[in-house]
Amino acid sequence: MTPVLIAGGGIGGLTAALSLHAAGIDALVVESARRIEPLGVGMNLQPHGVRELTELGLGDELAALGVATAEQVFCDSLGNQLFTEQRGLALGHRWPQYSIHRGELHLMLLEKVRERLGPDAVRTGTRLLDFTDGPDGVQARVQDRATDTTETIEAAALIGADGLNSTVRARLHPEEGPLSWSGTRMWRGVAEGAEPFLTGRSMVVATDGKASLVAYPIGHGRINWVCLVRVAEPGVLPEDGSVGAPEDHREGRQKEALAHYEGWSLGWLDVADLMERSDDILEYPMVDRDPLPAWGRGRVTLLGDAAHPMYPAGANGASQAVLDARVLALELARADGDVPAGLAAYEAARVGPATAVVQAARMMENAAGRGAWTPDQLAFMAQMYRQKAESEVAELNARPSLTPPGRS
Repeated sequence: MTPVLIAGGGIGGLTAALSLHAAGIDALVVESARRIEPLGVGMNLQPHGVRELTELGLGDELAALGVATAEQVFCDSLGNQLFTEQRGLALGHRWPQYSIHRGELHLMLLEKVRERLGPDAVRTGTRLLDFTDGPDGVQARVQDRATDTTETIEAAALIGADGLNSTVRARLHPEEGPLSWSGTRMWRGVAEGAEPFLTGRSMVVATDGKASLVAYPIGHGRINWVCLVRVAEPGVLPEDGSVGAPEDHREGRQKEALAHYEGWSLGWLDVADLMERSDDILEYPMVDRDPLPAWGRGRVTLLGDAAHPMYPAGANGASQAVLDARVLALELARADGDVPAGLAAYEAARVGPATAVVQAARMMENAAGRGAWTPDQLAFMAQMYRQKAESEVAELNARPSLTPPGRS
């Protein structure tokens, strides 16, 4: 019997495998994609996420891949700076905030899983179809996409780390409705060969009250950018495909996106130039789900986006998945073979904090859609988000490690 079966080989699933291995617990990852490639655009790892990956022995790899973000600068569409918030090391954390290419982080984690757990620890092209669970174990039915054959894997626990449209979540919570849409459309890309701006370690968030821009460097002469435009009131994601699907990114149209930024003149950053330097522009809606009071049952639970999908406001999704993975391994190690007790302890530790982050991201997005900002509003929003969604500097710096006792 497989001790822990992880459905989903994304950042959360791979970090869970590494964390379980570090705790002395074997794991197998099944991933539907036939090949894990360095896809996607930029993302951020907050200090609380960086700490956990550093304690897994990945600090040097993160430093080589990412840019240590020093500040977040809010401004209007003419480049007038309204509010600046220090980030990471500059704020006093012992660990940086890294702006990093998602695909490169993903491949690094995959390499480390195969190095530490073995070359067969991640089975790609293997789709989870269904599962049954009982007091003594879980039977997961999976499909080999290459041969179309199915098999049943017996495991002591099943972790659904299978993303926004999670199969595990759908089986656990069949009553859930469609995704919730913020009413915002997003265009994203990575500009190659772009000139650095401000300090070279700055994240900028700009708005004219209707459209917003987020941009930050991710190393090697690249700037990640996101254009966000509120086009409707928040509600249920349309099923007709009119605004796209969050996990089926359609090709973004540069002219369509750029039309929302006419008259912008930041001075130190050119929106049109960012788009022109980007080989691929992705477009998709900003979505999440209402938080669940409990994620799983018995020997089955959820992790990462499968458990708590959230708006990107606050750039916290990946870090929350990393925290999930570390707490999961800690509680299973503490449970000493009592898997249901370990998973219950994991949920008790994580459901509340993760729900607070989802709610804080909604608060930030709703505030962003109400028009132009004032410095006082920005300071208040930043303070509220930190209180609800991030560890205070002193708290994180002093918190005991999540590595199980006796492990390193």
